[in-house]
Amino acid sequence: MESFDFIFTMHLMIDILGIMNELSQSLQRKDQDIENAMKLVQISKQRLKLLSENGWNVLLDEVSHFCAVFYVFIPNMNETCKTRCRSVRRGEDKTNLHHYHVDLFYIVVDIQLQELNNRFSESSTELLLYVSCLNPSDSFNAYDERKLICLAELYPSDFSTVEVVALKSQLSTYIINISIADLAKRIVKFKKNGVYPLVYRLITLALTLPVATATVDRAFSAMKIIKHRLRSRMGDDWLNDCLVSYIEKVVFDLIPNEVVIQYYQKMQNRLIKL
Repeated sequence: MESFDFIFTMHLMIDILGIMNELSQSLQRKDQDIENAMKLVQISKQRLKLLSENGWNVLLDEVSHFCAVFYVFIPNMNETCKTRCRSVRRGEDKTNLHHYHVDLFYIVVDIQLQELNNRFSESSTELLLYVSCLNPSDSFNAYDERKLICLAELYPSDFSTVEVVALKSQLSTYIINISIADLAKRIVKFKKNGVYPLVYRLITLALTLPVATATVDRAFSAMKIIKHRLRSRMGDDWLNDCLVSYIEKVVFDLIPNEVVIQYYQKMQNRLIKL
């Protein structure tokens, strides 16, 4: 821990984790709206790019100052790096500056940026922003007719060319007629799904997309925990039951143990009471 390598890596990770902290926290909140979350994704990408372009000198100064305070040896950046850091290509030697600047700083920041781009591509980000246009809060402040038309055009099997044209007119009428908080439930309650069938279909699609994506991601993550090498022979039914109880643990925690015991007791006659 008392080495320049460790201190350099620690400061670099502090900078990266600081950039990603707000985004990480917001994605874990259940009450976070999609529009703000996607804006944080874009901001995080911009900050990582700025760190890659302009953050090297600031980072090196911080690390050097920290090492000077705690009497940690600071290598000369113009000297040749140790053997373990040498490049095998053409037998060229690397300087310490090349090792820390290119092999560590650039690569680590680029990996984080690439991971963010893979998880939140431009197409998926745009899709989620389209969905957020149906948010009825603040009298449909986020409403954007153009984006909603683009959302419908992304699903030609659900919206034909003729229906997309009709949707534009129906949205204009609907947005004046509806100003409610609980959008999906109220539209059915007041039987407006029959009056605005295309809008209702678009709302159903918008509400299904985030839930379906999140549920699939959670299921795959849980599957790696539930079915591992020691449970490789677990059947589909048993796996499905375990996944439901694991993923929806918040719901199952509300069920008292006594209720579960009585349920199993009534399933068949037992010699011993559970």
